[in-house]
Amino acid sequence: MSKPLTRVADHKADLAGLVGLTPVVDLPLADCTGLVLARDLVAPIALPPFDNSAMDGYAVRAADVAVTPVVLPVAEDVPAGRGDLVPLVPGTAHRIMTGAPVPPGADAVVQVEWTDGGTATVRIDRSVVAGANVRSAGDDVAPGTTVLTAGTVLTAPRLGLAAALGSATLPVRRPARVLVLSTGSELVEPGRELTPGTIYESNGVMLAAAVREAGAHAELLRFVPDDADAFHAAIADRLGSVDLLLTSGGVSAGAYEVVKDAFTGRGVEFRRVAMQPGGPQGIGRYQGVPVAALPGNPVSAHVSFEVFVRPALRAAMGFADVERPTTTAALSAALTSPEGRTQFRRGAYEPESGRVVTPVGGPGSHLLSALAISDCLIEIPADVTELPAGAEVVLRFL
Repeated sequence: MSKPLTRVADHKADLAGLVGLTPVVDLPLADCTGLVLARDLVAPIALPPFDNSAMDGYAVRAADVAVTPVVLPVAEDVPAGRGDLVPLVPGTAHRIMTGAPVPPGADAVVQVEWTDGGTATVRIDRSVVAGANVRSAGDDVAPGTTVLTAGTVLTAPRLGLAAALGSATLPVRRPARVLVLSTGSELVEPGRELTPGTIYESNGVMLAAAVREAGAHAELLRFVPDDADAFHAAIADRLGSVDLLLTSGGVSAGAYEVVKDAFTGRGVEFRRVAMQPGGPQGIGRYQGVPVAALPGNPVSAHVSFEVFVRPALRAAMGFADVERPTTTAALSAALTSPEGRTQFRRGAYEPESGRVVTPVGGPGSHLLSALAISDCLIEIPADVTELPAGAEVVLRFL
């Protein structure tokens, strides 16, 4: 008697529970782009750290320029970075550059465009109020403020803020390391000549790219032949450095299913999931390493990655948004779906046409060209067998 099909939600939860959080590491800011902050960042200093000029111009006392025009002697130059500040004497001005510290005694900056630009004396043609063109210390960030919370994805502006506060490194969740393995004696590396009965290997490239798009690191190991001993030999010295072993092919009920042969009885369970495409799946641990064994047909492999593996990897790296964005749309054409299986059809979303989605290609798991030109998956629930044109469906963007 055959085992009952595993629900999509159950297989997804099983894989998510298998791939644990990656460790926290301190990385240089340049290596943190797109990663997840593991601990709150608290400002150790004020930002700006001192009162500074927002303009190229002249530091003055506002009271000295209340009536204009007025000519003042220029007592000092204050370039950005100067630390030996001379206090401003009433009735004088200091020429000052943008970002330079405002000297003691000054309470405003007159922008250079409102002056004659003099160096010995300066004629000021417009008055300013106290505080004009001065960036006060702590105006942006006060010391002790939590500026970035744990779980924040580190974008360019956020890394700029960390650098401005003096951080050279940040604690982040390390990107997951995934070993991507394609199996099949029939596979040939792209660029080489095909011989009778062989095909170009595509799953490895596709899945490694999908791993990287998810924010993880991928190592691609290709062309393991349909031999269990060769399979074990190929991965033996690589397992110690990876967080997930991701295979494609060799998981069905055929005679030369190398992944199934290699892992059966060794901690990996093979099951059929109630979905199309992507029914046959393997899941478990081999020598302590989580294993996700995907089917070999290219569309099945990619859909399986999107539904099961990508969310698990994103969660392991601390991302809050583990799922792809979704929306609803109206079908442009009728669809049928097998009873009892969640179907994922490829689609092209047309928001400009009134939120319509057009199915691309048929349901076949070999139709890679249809997947390549699609921008979403149309999700048809397991209890739905027919959908008329105009029916509302859930889309999962790719």
